[in-house]
Formats: sequence, C-alpha cells, structure tokens
Amino acid sequence: MRIFLLTVLFSLGFTSIFGQKIERHFNEAAYPYYLYLPHDSILKNQPPVMVFLHGKSLSGSSLESLKKYGVISEIIKGRHFPAIVIAPQTTNGWNPSSIKGVLDLVRAKYPSDSTRIYVIGMSMGGYGTINFTGTYPDLVAGAVAMCGGGDIRLGENLSKVPLWIRHGDKDYAVPISESQKIVNSIKKYSAENLIFTIDRGLNHGAMERFFRSEEIYEWLFKQHK
Repeated sequence: MRIFLLTVLFSLGFTSIFGQKIERHFNEAAYPYYLYLPHDSILKNQPPVMVFLHGKSLSGSSLESLKKYGVISEIIKGRHFPAIVIAPQTTNGWNPSSIKGVLDLVRAKYPSDSTRIYVIGMSMGGYGTINFTGTYPDLVAGAVAMCGGGDIRLGENLSKVPLWIRHGDKDYAVPISESQKIVNSIKKYSAENLIFTIDRGLNHGAMERFFRSEEIYEWLFKQHK
C-alpha cells in the first residue's frame, strides 16, 4: 500500500509524505531533474547531496524513465536517504559542466554539506560519474561508477577522490576493459582512494541490483572531504 501511494503521488510531480518531498524541475538548467528532499529535521542541518546519473536506457526529457531502476526507483519503493538527492535526465550523454549547473542550482536554494557531495551512476551514468568526478575532484567527496568507463586523461584528478568502480565480468554491452582503463590511469598516480570490484558472473543489466542493496550507500555516506 505504501509503495502504491508513493507511486501515485510521485506521478503528480510533487510528493510530501512521511516527511519527504519529491519534486520535478524543468526548464531551470541544462537538464530536467528530480529532486528528493529529506525530512525537515535532516534538511535544516545541511545534509549531504547525492547525484544519481542514469544509463542510456533511461534517457529522455519527461523524467518518467527514471522510475525504472536506480536511486529514484528506490525512493518510490519507500527507501529513505539522509541526503538531498538530485537525479537529472539527459537525452544523449552527460556533460560535467551541465551536471554542475544543476547541482549549483539546488545547493543555492538548499544549504548542504560541502564536504559530502556524492555521485553515483551506472552504464552511461558510470561514464558520467567518472568524467564529472575527474573534472571536479575538489567538489566530489565520493563516487560509485558501475559498468561504465570514462576519460583516461582524468586519472590524476580521479586518484584524489574516494572512488568505487564496479563491473561485471560477463558484461558484453560495456566490456570490463572500459573500467580497467580508468583503473590503470588512476594507478599511475595513486590507488589509495580506489576500490575496484569485479563482480563475477554478472552481466550489464545485473549490476542494477546494487542500487537495491545497502553497501554502496553506506560506503558513500562515510566519505568526507
């Protein structure tokens, strides 16, 4: 019943239930985005911010696709996050400066913990996570990139940020070599902040299961600048 009620209210574009709010924003920045605001008791204490970057299959401009899997899907199902969650939507690839534009817009309206800004993404969103983190290493406190890749020229910057890279060894959509290239580029400078997990027997789509677990969120929220 709770999931049904959340889903119905979510479809209205604004949700205020159980002390949480979910808003849809259009025409404010380069990307439309969902905005999840935690209970006021959390929001007033400058919570962390988590940015979720979706994969190619969720691309579009209506935001509806973001309900299919990932962080927004988890919120619809009733998961609480002690953070502001920003979920932008792109029609074709991720641009780091455009992601930052959305982030800056939200942070200007809602004071947040500047030492705890996180990014998480899968597939195309994994590429976006790597490239955003590598472009703004002084901004990101921690990042999780699953079954993606990225710009190997960002290795030095990426080595400065706690980063968890995961990839299934049965991924035939985005080969694990894409993540391995990023790992190798980081290790040229330092592997101190890097975790690289090879998920045995998992294909591309199977990596979605980690959004439904606790471990990636628990790890993220422990990271600080």
